[in-house]
Amino acid sequence: MKMKFVAGLLLASLVTVFGAEQRIATIDLRKVFDNYWRTKQADANLKDKATDLKKESDAMVADFQKQQDAYRKDLDGANDPALSAEERDRRKKKAEDALLNLRAQEDRIRQFDNTSKTTLMETQRRVRDQILGEIKDKVKARARSGNYTMVLDTAAESVNNTPFILFNGTTDNDITDSVLSELNISAPKEAPKANGASK
Repeated sequence: MKMKFVAGLLLASLVTVFGAEQRIATIDLRKVFDNYWRTKQADANLKDKATDLKKESDAMVADFQKQQDAYRKDLDGANDPALSAEERDRRKKKAEDALLNLRAQEDRIRQFDNTSKTTLMETQRRVRDQILGEIKDKVKARARSGNYTMVLDTAAESVNNTPFILFNGTTDNDITDSVLSELNISAPKEAPKANGASK
């Protein structure tokens, strides 16, 4: 009985929402996001940061390999029968210390790589959320000025990777290009021009 009442309320609210006069706009959010100058700038900045972190990691790995070569030399010397027992013991101790340093360096490299990946992912997520917030604000303003009651994303897909909107009979209500143009008005002169921002 309770479920029937809830289902009835849901049906009544849907009839109320869709029974009234609705002006629905559409937008290709993927196109807007990808062609917004701030997205392109953020992508370039992230690539630069990733390149810098890779250089730092590569330098650490190169240093590790040098230390590894020195360790192998010390280990070979510790097993050289031509050397005195005292010298072999000295080299063995040196090799043991070098091995400890190698393990510590390996841990530092692993930790640096993990921290770098996490930092890049968090930065990417934060910047993405900020850019999407700016786009949503512009979409809301455009929807209000056009007296639209709802804006649907034509690029959105379900969990099954199928489109949510299967048919849209008119392009008159598509605000993609106008929103993109408004967003790209503030693009610096050196920023790459966005595609499809003609309206």
